Parts: sequence; C-alpha cells; structure tokens
Amino acid sequence: MNVAALIPLVGPDFGAVGGSGQLRAIVGALLTYGLIIAVLMVVTCGTTWAVASSSGSWQAASKAKTGLFVALGGAALTGGALAWANWLLDVGAQL
Repeated sequence: MNVAALIPLVGPDFGAVGGSGQLRAIVGALLTYGLIIAVLMVVTCGTTWAVASSSGSWQAASKAKTGLFVALGGAALTGGALAWANWLLDVGAQL
C-alpha cells in the first residue's frame, strides 16, 4: 500500500487571495527601498567615520562607526528577508 498516495498535499493557495500579485509587487518595492536606504546610510556613515577620525573628533567617529554597523546589519536583514520568506513558504508546502 502506498502511504504517500493517502496523504493529501496541503499547502497555501496564493491564487485564492485577490490582488496577491499586487501585494508581492508592493513588498518587493518596499524591500528595494529598504536596501537603497541601507546602502546610502552605509556610504554616509563610512564617510562621516573617515572624516571624523582624520579630524580628531573621536566621539563623532565612534557614533559613525556604530551607525555603519547598524546600517550593514539592516542591509543584511533586508536583503535576506525575501529569501527567508521564500524558504519558509517552500518548507511549509513540503510539510
């Protein structure tokens, strides 16, 4: 007896939700804007860190360094959010 034939395939039906294509486009656009802002913050904080370090303003350099690391973390999280969501959807469809 084939047990796999008895187990129904259960998964999300994204076609049942009206406007799901538009929702995916909106989420993709928001992720794009998030990545653009994170990259701009990396450039801004890196430049500020370099200028503040060369001018001897160690407090400003420290804050710019912290901002740079936060911006890098934000860029990594934003960039990985879509891949992580797709992975979760694939795992959920296999359960």
